[in-house]
Amino acid sequence: MFASLSLGLALLPFALGAVHDVQVGGKGGELVFQPEAIFAAAGDQVVFHFNPKNHTVTQSSFADPCGLKEGGFNSGFQPVAANQTTLPTYTVSVNNTDPIWVYCAQAARTANSHCGKGMVFAINCGSDDKPNSFTNFKKSALAVGAALATEAPAATTTAAYGGLTIAAAPTPTLVTSVITLQSSTWTTTYSSYPNSPAPTPATLDGAVHKVIVGGPGKLAFDPPRLTALPRDVIVFEFHQKNHTVTQSSFEDPCRPLTADGQKGFDSGFIPVADSLTEFPTWNYTVKDTAPVWAYCAQLAGSSHCGAGMVFAINSDESSGRSFNAFQGVAKTLNGTAASSTAPADTKGTGNGAVSTRSGFALGVTAFFALVASLL
Repeated sequence: MFASLSLGLALLPFALGAVHDVQVGGKGGELVFQPEAIFAAAGDQVVFHFNPKNHTVTQSSFADPCGLKEGGFNSGFQPVAANQTTLPTYTVSVNNTDPIWVYCAQAARTANSHCGKGMVFAINCGSDDKPNSFTNFKKSALAVGAALATEAPAATTTAAYGGLTIAAAPTPTLVTSVITLQSSTWTTTYSSYPNSPAPTPATLDGAVHKVIVGGPGKLAFDPPRLTALPRDVIVFEFHQKNHTVTQSSFEDPCRPLTADGQKGFDSGFIPVADSLTEFPTWNYTVKDTAPVWAYCAQLAGSSHCGAGMVFAINSDESSGRSFNAFQGVAKTLNGTAASSTAPADTKGTGNGAVSTRSGFALGVTAFFALVASLL
C-alpha cells in the first residue's frame, strides 16, 4: 500500500486508474469521512482532503477499528485552521480489491476518541448482508468509544468560585519540533494540547485575523473564536460603546488572568462614540497553539462578560472546554441571576460610570454624560 502526503498538489499526469475524493471531517467540524465507504479497483487512487480541525487518515483492521494496523499507512495529524484556504491532502493508492479499513486517530484510546465517535472509513468493504460490512465496522468503532467513555469518565474540576463543576484542563504534552518555513528552519519546544494546531506559522510574518469588538446593540466579539497559529496577529477592531479585550481563564472567565506572577494581556478600555466611522484597533500576537481565553471587562450597568461577551483562541471544540462551554461558565458565574454571589470585581457598578479597573480618573461631573453614552 503506497501513501503520499501533499498540500493540494495535483496528481501526477501518469497516475493510473480512477481518482476518488474523500473529505476528512465536515466543513462545520463534524467527525465524519464523506463518503464513509467506497469501492475502488486496483490502480485507483483515493485522495483524502482535510477540512478544519485536526484529523488523521490511519489504517486499522476490522478486528481493531480504532488501532493502527501493523505496517499500515498513517497520514499523521493534519491541523487545518478555520480560515485556511489551501487544504492538505493525503493520497492512498489501491493495489487490489481487498478491504481497507481507516479511522481518525485523534484522541485515540480516550473518551474523546474521534474513531470512538464513529469517524471511520472503508474501501471495498463487504455489503450490508456480510459480516465485514461497513455498518458492522462502524458499530465496532462506536462500541470502542462507549467502552472508553465508561472506563474513563471525563475529568472535572471546580470553577474559581460558585461551586460550579466544569471540565478539567487537559494535560499538555511537551513536544520539540524542527520547523521549516520558506527558507528558514528552527527548533521549537512547545506544549501540545488535544486538537491544537501544529506549531508551524502560516508565514514568517504570520496571518492576520480581524475581530470586531462590540458595535451598536452588540455585546459580542465577532467572530467569537478563532483557530490561529504562532506569529498570527489578531487585530481587535473596537466599535461603538466602551469595551476591552482582557485575558482570563476557563475556570474564571470574567476576571483578569494572573499566572505564575504574570498578568495576561489587556487592551484597557477603548471608548468609541456612536458617530465614529473609523475605529481604533488593538493587536495581539499569538505565541503558541495553547487555548487562550478572553473577555470584555466592562462592568458599568452590568457585566458584559456575564452577558456572554467572551472570546477564545484555539479552543478544543470536541471537548468539555469548547467556546460554548466557556461562555456558559461566564454566564453561569457572572450573569444577572448570579450577580448576588459573584465576587465584587465581576459585578456591574450600577452607577453608570466606567469601572475603576480601567485606570481612568473620571472625577469631573461633566464627563459623566459622555461616559454614559458609551455604555
